[in-house]
Amino acid sequence: MNNPFYVYHLVTKKKMSPGQIIVFDNHEHNSLFQFFFEPNIINAKGETVDRILQNGICDEGLRLEKDDTATVMKYMDKTMRAVREAVVEMVRLRDYPEYPSRLSCLYAAKTYEDILRWKKIFDSYNRGVLQIVKLKVEGSCFEGNGSLLPKEDCIPFSDKMKQAKAYWENREENELPEVLVNGKIEVVEIIDEFDVLL
Repeated sequence: MNNPFYVYHLVTKKKMSPGQIIVFDNHEHNSLFQFFFEPNIINAKGETVDRILQNGICDEGLRLEKDDTATVMKYMDKTMRAVREAVVEMVRLRDYPEYPSRLSCLYAAKTYEDILRWKKIFDSYNRGVLQIVKLKVEGSCFEGNGSLLPKEDCIPFSDKMKQAKAYWENREENELPEVLVNGKIEVVEIIDEFDVLL
């Protein structure tokens, strides 16, 4: 176990309080895992994407209603992101098992300035940041560059694996610093609180 260190974290779903303890030991799944791997994406009629596509085939090709098109696009977006995270995790397990898993960690930043950069990105996606908190971590960390993550595109898996390796090697100038932390994590201070409509 490393010496304790301090990082900053964006809180988006439920406010945290000083003294709160969070533990990640590679068995707990974080909200990233839940967001990409657990949802069942269906249309208003309760149909999955494969059923929507089967029903949409006609003599002229493929015809989809507006709701069905939105469902297919949502499924594609989540699936491409889930593939990215699965590939990144495969490369971590194979080459860098000592680093925290992106699927079982908290995302943080080393400096207040870096966490403000992430807040700006979250705000652009309407992610509803509730707080910026300071955390004390007794565990491990990985300082990564979010801009090196595999892209959400349809390139071959072999290329995505190369991109994932570049992410874990993190040898380029860090354009978008992120810190993955696991272990025993304590909220030591609420730095900022924001009014957000949930």
